[in-house]
Amino acid sequence: MSDSVHTVTAMPTTRRPGCPFDPPAELLEARGHGPISRLSFPDGHQGWLVTGYDQVRQVLADPRFSARKELMRHHPQIDYGGMEVPPPAAPGEFLLTDEPVHSRYRKPLVRRFTVRRMRLLTERIEQVTAEHLDAMAQAGPPADLVTAFAKPIPSVMICELLGVPYADRGSFQRQVDVFHSGEVGDEELIAAYTGVQTYLAGLVAAKRANPTDDILSELTEGDLTDEELKGVALTLLAAGFDTTANTLALGTFALLRNPEQLAALRADPDLADGAVEELLRYLSVAKTSLRVALVDAEVGGQTIEAGATVVLSVNTANRDPERFTDPNALDVRRSGGGHLAFGHGIHQCLGQQLARVEMRVALPALFARFPTLRLAVPPEEVPLRPETADLYGVRCLPVTWDA
Repeated sequence: MSDSVHTVTAMPTTRRPGCPFDPPAELLEARGHGPISRLSFPDGHQGWLVTGYDQVRQVLADPRFSARKELMRHHPQIDYGGMEVPPPAAPGEFLLTDEPVHSRYRKPLVRRFTVRRMRLLTERIEQVTAEHLDAMAQAGPPADLVTAFAKPIPSVMICELLGVPYADRGSFQRQVDVFHSGEVGDEELIAAYTGVQTYLAGLVAAKRANPTDDILSELTEGDLTDEELKGVALTLLAAGFDTTANTLALGTFALLRNPEQLAALRADPDLADGAVEELLRYLSVAKTSLRVALVDAEVGGQTIEAGATVVLSVNTANRDPERFTDPNALDVRRSGGGHLAFGHGIHQCLGQQLARVEMRVALPALFARFPTLRLAVPPEEVPLRPETADLYGVRCLPVTWDA
């Protein structure tokens, strides 16, 4: 173990004024001291902060580091106040489990989220995108791009994949919005979460009784219980909606703030795939991930002791100068991917191909339909989601255009 190690006394939560797309400066500074630092948690726990690309990737793929919910006793931003050991993940919520439980839930889903199967949805995503762009045009400027564009497209697609009836989608999505926002009180959060759980339980029962053409109906043919199917559906909902919605809105904001990059993308449609990967890297809306060391393990020249909570800073890993040239610049011509925006290892995002197709379709269509699209407020007045929220993004994005 190295004799000296940098210490971060509190998880950085403030981005620099005028730099809404960059990680907090203290995180970038920590990475400058080395790929791993000590981190003091609000409850006094001494854990670790991993900021280097290779080291984050290593931990994500290492079975010596657990994602199990019941081991997550310390939070980098919240003092749980000596609460009891958290319960294990609910049945089906596989993101908070390790092997072999994880594979029991994920394996039936893999063939339903292949690159080929997701690309077959392209035409439907084009239709949904066109419908919402038509609605924007008809309503006229200005508009909130979050509610008019960024949220509805992934929302419609995940609802269709799960088989949520059209008549239920409005109320269902409102509840989902509440528990994803990270900006409501505990009582409202619990009510929304309970409402979504109750709805999904009824949806699973309906699919079991009368299967339709959707993923949830297909899963009822396997050996998963109704409780497990509800948990799987909740996980897919969480993974398949909010991350893409935030990346679409924040990505639009980033392109509008980098007009030379937007001009390059408009001039060469073949850049779209690479631009999507670059936005995923540059923005890293799923900015952190937590793991707990099951045994002593060496990472970045430091021995992480068994039982320590490890914060993986995905956004600084995706800005690591040892992995990416000029990492703090948005460059839609950047060659190659390799970012960690979708994670790595067994928990790598199952819906990443769906997110890619949605972004690949939606962003070029937006800028083609509204060539004069621009911010309707000064950039510093765009309200950002707090750094304490699970996902980073904008709360709303006021835009306008020449009607």
